[in-house]
Amino acid sequence: MSATVDNTTDSHRRSVRGEPAWEIATLYPIQGTWTEAAYLALPTNHMLELNDGCLEILPPPTYFHELIVEFLYDLLRSFVRERSLGKVMRAPLPIRLWAGQMREPDVLFLRPDRMQQLAKAGNRAQPDGADLVMEVVSPGPQNRERDLDVKRLEYARAGIAEYWIIDPELQTITVLDLAGDAYRVSGEFKTDQTATSILLTGFSVSVEAAFAAGEVE
Repeated sequence: MSATVDNTTDSHRRSVRGEPAWEIATLYPIQGTWTEAAYLALPTNHMLELNDGCLEILPPPTYFHELIVEFLYDLLRSFVRERSLGKVMRAPLPIRLWAGQMREPDVLFLRPDRMQQLAKAGNRAQPDGADLVMEVVSPGPQNRERDLDVKRLEYARAGIAEYWIIDPELQTITVLDLAGDAYRVSGEFKTDQTATSILLTGFSVSVEAAFAAGEVE
């Protein structure tokens, strides 16, 4: 017997022309009960992250944001490939921080041993953590809090050795390296400086060039 839809409650309201198809929402888990399997099965290209059983719908990246991400990705990928150090990927690629917690860093680096673990799990598995991640901070208080504070705690808890925060608002690149179970600031670099990695000896980024990459000619 089919369930009766109660039109008197918002959680079971019946859709009408000009409104979202509310009934489709009832086919999915309620917030707080999402699993990794349900999250990964979503047929969408929206930027979504899984946070403590809840879906976080991220704002679409701007052209400026993506140009900076592309610049960083190309630079890091070239450095890593020339030295056969591992693999560099970019969003959207969810990585598992711990059970039920998945994020999509703008740029991430995986060492060979982590890649081997992933290969053993099967080519359809998601990476468990990463060795270096980069986030280009999006505008807005909520986005800034997510990248500057929330993800700093989460990436440290997940044991990610290095976290780069690229902040267009302040025109800085902050490099954090893991000391025990928390990050310490190994450098906060301004536009007249070059950001350098602790994990990848010899890898550096001109702060001025990174932000200039986002300017449309």
